[in-house]
Amino acid sequence: MTKTRKSTKIAAFILTLAMFCSMFCIIGATHAGAATQRVSMYSSNVSFAKYGAATYEVFVKTNDAASDQQVYVHYNYMDNMAWKDSKASYVATLDDGSKIWKAVFSSFNTRYAIKYVADGETFWDNNNGKDYTGADVIGSAPVASERLGYQYDKANYQINAVLQNYAYNKSVFVRYTTDGWKTFDDQALIYNKTNANGTETWTSKLDLANYSNVDDFQYAICYSVYGTEYWANNFGENYNGMYYIHH
Repeated sequence: MTKTRKSTKIAAFILTLAMFCSMFCIIGATHAGAATQRVSMYSSNVSFAKYGAATYEVFVKTNDAASDQQVYVHYNYMDNMAWKDSKASYVATLDDGSKIWKAVFSSFNTRYAIKYVADGETFWDNNNGKDYTGADVIGSAPVASERLGYQYDKANYQINAVLQNYAYNKSVFVRYTTDGWKTFDDQALIYNKTNANGTETWTSKLDLANYSNVDDFQYAICYSVYGTEYWANNFGENYNGMYYIHH
C-alpha cells in the first residue's frame, strides 16, 4: 500500500507538472503569435551598387503604446555569415497612431527579420518563418513604390507600384515633377500582375527624354480605393531618380 500511494503521488505530481508546462507553452505561443499585431515590416527600398551589394531602407510599423520602443532589422550580411542588427530610427506617426521606423544597412544577398523590444519583451516579424528579402517591397503598407535598378531609356522611365488588393475597382497614378514641383503631371498606372502574397503590381512609363537635372525630378504614387487615397511619397520626402537614372 505504501508503494502504491507513493506511485500515485508521483504520478499526480508528474501530471500536474505536465499540465503546468502545457499551459505555459500555450500562453507563450499565444503571446508570440500576437507579435505581428505590435510590429510588422511596412515597406522597403533597395538601391543596388556595383559588385552585387545593395543598400536597404526597411520601414517598420509599430502599433503600441509602449514608451520604450526599440526597433531593429536583424539581417544576414551574406549567406552563412553572422547575423547583425541595424537599429531603426523614428520617422513618422500615422493617422491611426502607429509609428514608422527606418533602418538602413548594406548587404549581399541578404535575408532579414524585424525585431521589436518593448516593455522588457522581444517580438518578431519574420515573414511567417520565411524571413524577408530584397524582393519584399511591401509588408503592411497599403501601397509602396518598387525601386528598380538603373534605367537607360529615359524616354521610358518605368514606375512600379505594389499595393494591397483592397477591392477590384481601384485607381492608381503617379504624380511627378521635372521642375521641383513648380508644376506637376499625373499619369495613370495600369495593372501588371498579382504577386504570390496576393498584392498587385501596377506600372507605367514616363517620358523623361528632355529631363536633365536629377534634383528636379521627383514623384509620388497615389492608390485610390473605396473613396480613400493612400500615398506612397517616402513619408513626405517623395522619390527621385538620383541613383536610378543612368546618364
